[in-house]
Amino acid sequence: MTDPQFDTNSAAAGEGAAEAPSPEGLGLDAATDAATADVSEETTADRGAELEALVSERTADLQRLQAEYANYKKRVDRDRDLARQSGVESVLRDFMPVLDSIELARQHDDLSDGFTMVIGELEKVAAKNGLVAFGAVGDAFDPVRHEALMQVQLETPVEVVTVSQVMQQGYELKGRVIRPARVAVANP
Repeated sequence: MTDPQFDTNSAAAGEGAAEAPSPEGLGLDAATDAATADVSEETTADRGAELEALVSERTADLQRLQAEYANYKKRVDRDRDLARQSGVESVLRDFMPVLDSIELARQHDDLSDGFTMVIGELEKVAAKNGLVAFGAVGDAFDPVRHEALMQVQLETPVEVVTVSQVMQQGYELKGRVIRPARVAVANP
């Protein structure tokens, strides 16, 4: 009932199907490998470009962060110095009445030997921190450094407005006037 020719063809057809030419036989393997290599190179190149972009972005972030830290450190150091200076100025302002009393006692020769040593130490501490007293009779009047409380005529004429009497010494701290000298002036 079956035709032997049909069986042979079926077998041949089956064998043929099993023995279909491989991609290598058609040259597909080399083409596939080439395409895969091109895709792989493109992927590697894209990935390399992405990594380079990421590295440059991270480097820029790091440089920005480093600059911010340097600025922060400078600002903190400056603020710390200003706070320290403010504290020193505050303490020295509190000492000014004591220094004024010492100067009055010195003018009246009302200092004992033991107290003179204490005065010397107080003046050393004030000078060490940059406090300098100013204002002397005969100085030219400077409205930044002196506060004129009254005007006095001198027997000898003067050519410029001159300090004729010092009522309270002025003080400057590291070149900045923190209290002007209170003086009487003589006009030309």
